[in-house]
Amino acid sequence: MDRAQLPLNALRAFEAAARHLNFTRAANELCVSQGAVSHQVALLERRLGTPLFRRLSRGIMLTDEGQALVPVVRDAFDRIGASLDRYAGGRMTEVLRVGVVGTFAVGWLLERLDRFTQAHPHIDLRVMTNNNRVDLAGEGLDLAIRFGDGAWHGTHAERIMEAALTPLCTPMIAERLHGPEALGRENLLRSYRADEWPRWFAAVGLDCPPLRGPVFDSSALMIAPALAGRGVALAPAQMFENELAAERLVRPFPTEVNCGGYWLTRTMSRQDTPAMRAFREWLIQAAGE
Repeated sequence: MDRAQLPLNALRAFEAAARHLNFTRAANELCVSQGAVSHQVALLERRLGTPLFRRLSRGIMLTDEGQALVPVVRDAFDRIGASLDRYAGGRMTEVLRVGVVGTFAVGWLLERLDRFTQAHPHIDLRVMTNNNRVDLAGEGLDLAIRFGDGAWHGTHAERIMEAALTPLCTPMIAERLHGPEALGRENLLRSYRADEWPRWFAAVGLDCPPLRGPVFDSSALMIAPALAGRGVALAPAQMFENELAAERLVRPFPTEVNCGGYWLTRTMSRQDTPAMRAFREWLIQAAGE
């Protein structure tokens, strides 16, 4: 069938009639006469060479061919509608899909996103959180914010900010920590990166005590038991500025250890779009403030 000759009016009449199983109600929805709907459906049936409805004494019902055509037509109209919805004020909205490691999303990004959306109303931003294990291409992401050293195979990475780790705990626990060695008597909350606590203890000249208990896949999750007084977390302090300002958490020791930073990443094969460039520029500027 020649696409230039697609009977769009007939397809719309068919879809409405199939949804209502009634030509009159379909006509009322489309603001045309019942005869016009019946004529358009008949036109489509002649075009396809097969009946789409069975005309019954008290209504209509879809044939097998009509049943098969309904989801195809509905999907096509839904796609057209979604594309048209992306236009606002004469400009097309660009969808931008960004994956974000959970700690950065909760601790820094989400409370600042309004600034980006207000500055770029034509970018439809979709934010998906992850635990740092992300497949950009497989998950259909344009960009991803990740924690690490920036060395991901086939990935272009741009550093956003450092994220040095330091012990965080409640004031009550901090009162009994008279030196780093006292941490050996506490429950040390740990992430899946097993070298973090050993590196911190090495920085203060001590051997790392045995680490027990559950392993958390993000600092955002690990900080919950720390806030409840069930242990000491090793986490990036700048991601928990609100908790520190409210003194629900404190830093018992000033020593920090750098185990990585936050990076904005994309696949090497992914070309920049205007939305990607706008987000990167905003993110780097906001991180530098």
